[in-house]
Amino acid sequence: MSATTAPKFYETKKFKEKVRLTFVTLLLLAGSTLILMPLWWMISTSLKSPAEIAQYPPTFLPKEFNFNNYIEAWQTAPFTRWALNTIFLATVGTIGSVLVNSLVAYGFAKIKFKGRNALFVLVLSTMLIPGFVTMVPQYILFSKLGWIDTYLPLLVPAFLGSAFFIFLLRQFMMGIPNELVEAAVLDGAGHLQIWWHIMLPLTKPALITVAIFSFNGAWNDLLGPLLYINDESKYTLQIGLQTFKGTVQTQWHYLMAMSVTVLLPVILLFFFFQRYFIEGSNISSGTKG
Repeated sequence: MSATTAPKFYETKKFKEKVRLTFVTLLLLAGSTLILMPLWWMISTSLKSPAEIAQYPPTFLPKEFNFNNYIEAWQTAPFTRWALNTIFLATVGTIGSVLVNSLVAYGFAKIKFKGRNALFVLVLSTMLIPGFVTMVPQYILFSKLGWIDTYLPLLVPAFLGSAFFIFLLRQFMMGIPNELVEAAVLDGAGHLQIWWHIMLPLTKPALITVAIFSFNGAWNDLLGPLLYINDESKYTLQIGLQTFKGTVQTQWHYLMAMSVTVLLPVILLFFFFQRYFIEGSNISSGTKG
């Protein structure tokens, strides 16, 4: 009998696995660098002086870190007032979006009624309509209602539901056993009680995902306030950023400093709730019956 020859090191499964992991790591590092480069450039520009920003070739790192840019930028306009306005709109809009969409999703997931599937398909079909198509009719409607220069056009749509959020929550709720709902009905609970005491706690990851999307959308909304808000005291941070852009010159150091400040809450929100966000984005992660 001839002795079997040992495989070469590059033919072993362990070596191939190391090569694969190294390739994936390098690929992820390259992708992360491309994604984070604009963020780094924004932070770097926010710490530079106007003269250094204008020089060519541009510097990758500031020669002198001007942290006063953040203080001076905040003091050039009523950003405290605008920040409070933005927090109010984002908070109220997020609460309304989470409650309304979860309630509608519960109806589609756990309440059997005639035409349920057809109505659900109709709701999903609204996702095919571009937002710019409904922009003019919405503006005319809100104008007829006398809502221009108020926060109502920015808040009321959040309480009318979103097809994407309804779909996400409905699919998550479909994974919750029907026996829980049936047991609650036998105990005399109504649908509102079941939704509040059973569905909301069990769908917390999906609800947090909806909350993050809703808050991010309201926080970064520029077009809505730009269309409906005329009073400067009602401006949001996104409109406030435009104050640094003049017809002749743009104050890039102030604009980038405030852009970093406005971006920070969104980054922190995702950082602290990323576990729930990833779990909630998986529509099949509900409890299986």
